[in-house]
Amino acid sequence: MAMAFRTLLRSSATRLQARTFAAEAPKEGEMALTFAAGNKVFYNKQVVKQIDVPSFSGAFGILPKHVPTLAVLRPGVVTVLENDGKTNKIFVSSGTITVNDDSSVQVLAEEAHPLENLDRGAAQEALSKAQSEMNSAANEKAKAEAAIALEVAEEIVKAAST
Repeated sequence: MAMAFRTLLRSSATRLQARTFAAEAPKEGEMALTFAAGNKVFYNKQVVKQIDVPSFSGAFGILPKHVPTLAVLRPGVVTVLENDGKTNKIFVSSGTITVNDDSSVQVLAEEAHPLENLDRGAAQEALSKAQSEMNSAANEKAKAEAAIALEVAEEIVKAAST
């Protein structure tokens, strides 16, 4: 009896999952974007036209029907072209980008901020501090941490200057 009950539950769950997945799938030729960071959710399954991302394997653009991809984000600007033509630029410090075979895309950033929220003066100060820390790093660990801070600071200054 218990075995029959488990079998019934599994088959019911499979049917429910199939219905849920089909209802949430984007329409043909559409791309649903989920973009979140620890500080904010920027997009929650919103349909967009294009996403440009900086990654350690090179910057690339994503359109509907893009080949499934998994990449690590490098510090830089993610540009989202929305369906109404509006362009949204968001600075990310690091994270991951996943492009699924159903044209859905997930950007999960460690930290992310709209470009208009970046302060160029504060970015310059952070860059100077990172350069000082890099020059005075006493061991390999300190050098590695300073190199990461320096890379992020350089990209923030670039992004704040645009």
